[in-house]
Amino acid sequence: MNSSPPDPTVLHPMAGQPRVVQLKPLLTSPLIEAGDYSYYDDPDHASDFETRNVLYHYGPERLVIGRFCALATGVRFLMNGANHRMDGPSTFPFPMLGGAWADHADLLSDLPARGDTVVGHDVWLGNGTTVMPGVRIGNGAIVAAGSVVTRDVPDYGVVGGDPARLIRLRYPEQDIARLLALAWWDWPAEHLTAHVRTLMAGSVDALEAAAPQPG
Repeated sequence: MNSSPPDPTVLHPMAGQPRVVQLKPLLTSPLIEAGDYSYYDDPDHASDFETRNVLYHYGPERLVIGRFCALATGVRFLMNGANHRMDGPSTFPFPMLGGAWADHADLLSDLPARGDTVVGHDVWLGNGTTVMPGVRIGNGAIVAAGSVVTRDVPDYGVVGGDPARLIRLRYPEQDIARLLALAWWDWPAEHLTAHVRTLMAGSVDALEAAAPQPG
């Protein structure tokens, strides 16, 4: 029986399944960050995540994905470059196409900035989820398949729909506070290995009992 934790630097962690990629070893853009063990699943284009799933990413806003996140097929992040002006008669981005129109680039540079898009730790994004610019998805959140996330999602919230709305919290607020204080995603991988069953099927009390001891 293998007692070692999996390697977060291996691109394809599942033997014979190229559809699953760990994001951290895949990413090359300095504007995209993913933590250990977060993965994306796609039967056709898993390794093209940066170009097919992170759209209109012209910078400087960043996409930050935490540790232990599960991204299903078709998850997309629309970045701030998708925005168009809406205060004039036309929404068309003329300067983007160059030529003499490029002289008016200032009309695009002052678009409202929504900031970085941030996905917390231990987040599950369902099939076909779309995340809009500047959204922050809290730790432990679940986003239902086909959702369009237009606003921030609270820690351990379950959201769904278009636009996504809060369906429920996974735990009472006092337990959410305990889980955030435990921050199990920061535990050493060797310690996590010894407590996988508690993490997947245990209680908050059991997880507290399993926490690494200081010192």
